[in-house]
Amino acid sequence: MSQPPAAPDNAHLREETVSEETVFQGRLLHVRRDHIRLPDGSAGTREFVVHPGAVMIVPLLDDGRLVMERQWRYPLARVMLEFPAGKLEPGEPTLQCAQRELLEETGYRASEWALAGVLHNAIAYSNEHIEIWFARGLSAGERRLDEGEFLDLQLVHEAELDRLCASGAVTDAKTLIGLQWLQNWRAGRWAIPGFTPR
Repeated sequence: MSQPPAAPDNAHLREETVSEETVFQGRLLHVRRDHIRLPDGSAGTREFVVHPGAVMIVPLLDDGRLVMERQWRYPLARVMLEFPAGKLEPGEPTLQCAQRELLEETGYRASEWALAGVLHNAIAYSNEHIEIWFARGLSAGERRLDEGEFLDLQLVHEAELDRLCASGAVTDAKTLIGLQWLQNWRAGRWAIPGFTPR
């Protein structure tokens, strides 16, 4: 039996933290500036957003459609089509966050949940990670949107979402990755533990 390849030695790329300072602390974002030592020993700085992490849900209806949201995204000044997602509360387990966000934003509950993987969506300027959860066995209920949250639900067939992504109409990174996971899982190329395609 062959052994997996050894992990590369990354010591020559490592940057060491010398000191940290908070540049901005808001309700959502915490911006930090770190003074660092570069691999060659010289000094540098790194500014980045500290984020508690988030979840994204790929909700699968029994008829094959996907539960998605249309929401105004202020920084882009446009409505985006995206999978349901939300930020982790302090100390909140990620599955609990996924269940909460799905119910609050869509009104759906799911009887089956599976963790597909993790994505890092802005590695140059944030430590944010988003766990990708798949949910099925959906039952509809009443939404519980947060105050100041406005969004429409849209049920989309996978082929239609693929067309929208291919045309550039959908550009949200987490949604593009969610579709990639879905397509590779359905094709049998990527496994989701405890979840088999129907």
